[in-house]
Amino acid sequence: MMNRDNRRDAGPRMNNRITAKSVQVISADGQNLGVMQTSQALQIASDDGLDLVEMNANAPVPIVKIMDYGKFKYEQKKRASEARKNQKTTELKEVWVKPFIEENDLKIKLKKVFEFLEEGNKVKISVMTKGSKKVLARGKDAVPELFAKILEIVGDKGSMESKSKPDERTKSIIIAPAK
Repeated sequence: MMNRDNRRDAGPRMNNRITAKSVQVISADGQNLGVMQTSQALQIASDDGLDLVEMNANAPVPIVKIMDYGKFKYEQKKRASEARKNQKTTELKEVWVKPFIEENDLKIKLKKVFEFLEEGNKVKISVMTKGSKKVLARGKDAVPELFAKILEIVGDKGSMESKSKPDERTKSIIIAPAK
């Protein structure tokens, strides 16, 4: 169970919780007021209706700033929220194709690939090869030829980012959207 004193320790020390005898004071407008007694700095902050916040406790003379701490916390939270909102998350979408897919079926699959690329997502195109009698009978070149054909159709809308290892059961390529 957390008591009140532990909750207060979550942020920087403020006002009467500053234990140093003297501090380096920065005013609310960013001006360096110099080194003074903590009690004198507290008086200046309270006269302005602001808080005295310890910014760097590890300095030889702790650095404090006179500010509205509530407003400072609000602005920090707002900046963090804005940064999260502006982050672009990309997903990896997967499309499965057969090694000997018909031309029309391939067009339908590639239509979906183009949609994913336009949304800014990466696309993994996978082909199951192990145990397929058709692939073994018609040669091992079928899958690389299919991937080459797909990459040719995709053209400048995307570029191949990586491909599966030759010994993997499932052959695949990952296409990233063009920048």
